[in-house]
Amino acid sequence: MAKKISAEELDRIFDEGEEDVLEYFDLQHPMRPNAISKRVNVDFPVWMVEALDAEAKRIGIGRQAVIKTWIAERLDEKARRSA
Repeated sequence: MAKKISAEELDRIFDEGEEDVLEYFDLQHPMRPNAISKRVNVDFPVWMVEALDAEAKRIGIGRQAVIKTWIAERLDEKARRSA
């Protein structure tokens, strides 16, 4: 069981580098923030799917990874402009 500690205290301990911070993490049940997925269906015209497939092949990843990457980049860009 991981010890409870605030994020600020964990940052301080980590930055000082004098203590092992792993005791503050539950390594048996790790969780990633924002990792819960929700399925959505999107219909694309054929030319767009072909362009996505070409880009996916060019960079060596799957079509879905291209779509997720591009959308994430656009949302990050929008958030930076709004801040």
